[in-house]
Amino acid sequence: MLALEISKAILLGFTVGLTGALVPGPMLFATIETSLKKGWIAGPEVVLGHMLIELVLCVLILFGAASFVGIGTISAVSLLGGLALVGFGLLTVKDAKAVSSVGMASGTSGMNLTSSPPAAGLITSASNPYFWIWWLTAGSALVLQEYRMGIVIAVAYVLGHWLADLGWFTAVSASFSRGNTLLSRKAHENILYACGIFLVIFGLYFMLNYNNPVQLA
Repeated sequence: MLALEISKAILLGFTVGLTGALVPGPMLFATIETSLKKGWIAGPEVVLGHMLIELVLCVLILFGAASFVGIGTISAVSLLGGLALVGFGLLTVKDAKAVSSVGMASGTSGMNLTSSPPAAGLITSASNPYFWIWWLTAGSALVLQEYRMGIVIAVAYVLGHWLADLGWFTAVSASFSRGNTLLSRKAHENILYACGIFLVIFGLYFMLNYNNPVQLA
């Protein structure tokens, strides 16, 4: 039973994480730029910096934020998180064509962080407002809801999220280090449409099924 719940948490974390990783942003362009100089290893190194800041956030969410509110009830957070998931999904569908054209067309970000890919991952994550919006809404709600089944399940969810980041950005760095692009624009666009629809459906499901008081004490 525990193994099944762990597998479900990893799969959920991977799927949700992939929807975010596929959308072009500063971290993607930093990965492309560093991979042109450092090869495929740039992807995992950039993700390492990204993971460090997310690790701090997850610790704060689980052991800081929940304690700070005192009661430990997150029904409001669940509602806000579900709405955020729906919003992110709608935006992904709306902008799929545009970001698929921009995201893989450029081979450089204009950043000077190639000497330290982990620093590039950390800085591009911390400086991206959408990163903070995500973790203050949907991200925190998802982590706390997984925590209701135990710390092991919450950790499994976060690991799934990181596996999505690691897999995608490693593939990107491996592709661009050889002078290729990973996906055609049409394929990237279709994947983004699918991810956006998934986020909308899951966001609605999240609000309908997870919007219950959760005691973390």
